[in-house]
Amino acid sequence: MGWASPPFEHIGIVRLMVFSDQSAGLVAQLASFDRIAAPLDGRRAAAVAIALSEEHGRLTFWLTRRTSELRDHPGQFALPGGRFDTGEDAVAAALRELHEELGITAEREQVLGLLDDYPTRSGYVMTPVVVWIGDEPTLSPNPAEVAEVFRIPVTDLDVEPRFLDIPESDRPVIQLPLLDRLLHAPTGAILYQFREIMLHQRVTRVADLEQPVWAWR
Repeated sequence: MGWASPPFEHIGIVRLMVFSDQSAGLVAQLASFDRIAAPLDGRRAAAVAIALSEEHGRLTFWLTRRTSELRDHPGQFALPGGRFDTGEDAVAAALRELHEELGITAEREQVLGLLDDYPTRSGYVMTPVVVWIGDEPTLSPNPAEVAEVFRIPVTDLDVEPRFLDIPESDRPVIQLPLLDRLLHAPTGAILYQFREIMLHQRVTRVADLEQPVWAWR
């Protein structure tokens, strides 16, 4: 099993009317995904936003490259996100970070679903939040955090990932080809699960996919 009732009751035919027929079919896959939550076990809660929009009838998402001045994971490709502030849940944290990093304002009713939690080697449990941000969102990237922003068709994720064995772990390291780069976990793992749900209607768990050793901090 792996498909169940929607995690957000507002997902339905009215919500899908904002999409083209092609994109609506993709988004509908989220409605029956039964996500797995991970216990914190001493780790900190964090969330990332998979922000969806449409461009010429194609469903797209937004990816950033972090600035080289950031203390944590400088220069890396990432989804907008970060740790919870006091009193926040995953949705509130993802929407706040989306606004702080890209200047995009979205409301809770624009959230389409949540994917599986991904526990990171750096001590976080990361919750991916899928949110609709409109056809032509106005971006205002925060230069202190964001060096580049990329709008990527969801279909560009339909590439075969690489899985590497490393001596430091019995879990395979994922490398997802995108933007002429190889994306690693957590971002690569999260986008791989997103692609499996959206494009192939497959329940593929990713919490056991490893990060490269250089990301273990």
